[in-house]
This record gives sequence, structure tokens and C-alpha cells, in this order.
Amino acid sequence: MNKDHINRESIFLRQAEADDIGALEQLLNRCYRETEGWTNEADLVGGIRITQTELASIIANPKHYLFVYPKTTTGERDGDETGELLGCIAVDMKVNTDANKNVSNKKAYIGMFAVHPELQGQGVGNVILQAAETFAERHLQSDGQASDKNPARLTMSILSHRPELLSYYQRRGYQLNGNKMPFPDDGNNGEPKRQDLELLELEKIINS
Repeated sequence: MNKDHINRESIFLRQAEADDIGALEQLLNRCYRETEGWTNEADLVGGIRITQTELASIIANPKHYLFVYPKTTTGERDGDETGELLGCIAVDMKVNTDANKNVSNKKAYIGMFAVHPELQGQGVGNVILQAAETFAERHLQSDGQASDKNPARLTMSILSHRPELLSYYQRRGYQLNGNKMPFPDDGNNGEPKRQDLELLELEKIINS
């Protein structure tokens, strides 16, 4: 892969399809579980990150949008896709209504964020994250139910003991909201390598 500085304007996303499942599985497990790049979790979690069955379920869910950045023969949108993926990100729409207060709690959970290790540090992730945020904001605000008292939010979870990753998201407007939970030890999310591992929730308020 060409490691020269990538042209950010050539980065584009499209919605994932069933034919992407194999490449998605390879990209996510490489980025999260191998020791390449600065975003991996290899020192904290072992095992696989995701399976093809899980990916198929996500792609089939109408409220879960999974986007991919495909590699092309020219490096541009109009090139032929090679079948390899250079990045991905998911947006899961969550709208919970409190019947007693007639209030809609609207948020979008951002996850499955990955950039090919050889492209990390070139601003690719910034472009992908911004695109996902813009999509989520437009989707959440389209029905006009958010208010100043109950604004729409973007949320995500990161592993504890990753100060550099927390700083990355804080620079982009995310803050810890106090919600956290022990890393699931059910075998479905990988195998934690330390007992005190937690998932910390971050959120970013969407301006109306």
C-alpha cells in the first residue's frame, strides 16, 4: 500500500453491503486485535473483535448504518473497487421515548471505527468520523423533536486505560458522561487481559 500522504478529498464512504463482510471482518480484527497502528487494543483485549455473523446482522438492521471506505484502483471515488477496505464506522440510531414525560431521548451511538494501520496518522480517521457525525446529526434532527432541555447526542464507548484515545475524542468535542461498565467477560467481545478493564461512555451534544 502506498504510504504517501493521502488526499483527504479523495476519502469517501458508502453504506456497507453483504459482499463487504469478509473485508470488514479482516479490517476490524486487524485494527483492534493486532499490534499495528496506535488505535489497537491488543494489550488490553485478546480474541476476535467481531464475526461475519455479527456483521451480517448489523448490515441487515435498518437502524444501524455501517459505512465503509473502499480502496479503489485510482485512489479516487471514480476508480474500480479492489475489494479491500481502508476504513469503516457505524452509526446506531437510538430513540427512547419517556411516555410519562412525553420526551424523546435521541442519540446516535458511534462504533466499529477503524482505519487501516498503514493510513493511521494521516487524517483519514478525522474525515471518516466527521462524515459519520454529520450523517447522525442530520438524521437525529430531521424529525425536529430535540430541544434545548433534551438535545440530541452522539455517544460512544472506549476502553479504560487508553488516555491517548480519550484525548483524541476530547479534542473533537466528546466528554466523559460518568457512565461506565465492566468490560463484558462473556466471551462475545474478546477476552480482557486485566481485571479492572472498563468501558467508558463519551458523549457530544449536537447543537440545534
